Amino acid sequence: MPRPGEITLAHHGVLFLDELTEFQRSTLDVLREPMEAGEIHIARAARQSRFPARFQLIAAMNPTPGGYGADDARSQRYSPDQLRRYLSRLSGPFLDRLDLYVEVPAVPPEVLQARSPGEPTETVQARVQAAWARQIARQGCRNHELNSSRLADMGVMAKEERDQLIGLSRKLKLSARAQHRIERVALTLVDLEQADRIGKAHLMEAINLRQLDRLGLGSA
Repeated sequence: MPRPGEITLAHHGVLFLDELTEFQRSTLDVLREPMEAGEIHIARAARQSRFPARFQLIAAMNPTPGGYGADDARSQRYSPDQLRRYLSRLSGPFLDRLDLYVEVPAVPPEVLQARSPGEPTETVQARVQAAWARQIARQGCRNHELNSSRLADMGVMAKEERDQLIGLSRKLKLSARAQHRIERVALTLVDLEQADRIGKAHLMEAINLRQLDRLGLGSA
């Protein structure tokens, strides 16, 4: 009998995958359908089952097998071919379904020891809740639930910015899925700033957050 797995248990929550490159590529590629459709289908000889799987995926990985940055002297023992094999565990179609790629550099000792207080969680929470409220009031759902047709009908991007996205998509060879995700991220940036519509700054920030080259992964 099919039983709910980890992605169904994470429904309407967060699924965190640590050491992402240690998972088998075939295992990660199984996530592609539920990440897109919000549910998973399991077919057995006697029956078919469908489970909900609308979750937020967060993953972490090391840039090299040793855990050090690619420009670190300790990473020089790895050949370019070894690094390519390590990173090739993540397929392009899987990476294409992620909205943001964030590099976390090493913190300098003086900054770490300064222990300066960051932005309080309550402040960030209030900003996020205000952005969610704007989305519900504007379209009746959150931005990640918008499909390409609804995005186009909403008119949140002027022709100049849309032409810019078209040009950059050709230059960077972005897939249709990547373009739609960039629009949704840009719209979320608009909501966080309480702005009226997507501007060039929002669009460029959303595109920069999808650039894999700086992580050594190439373009999705």
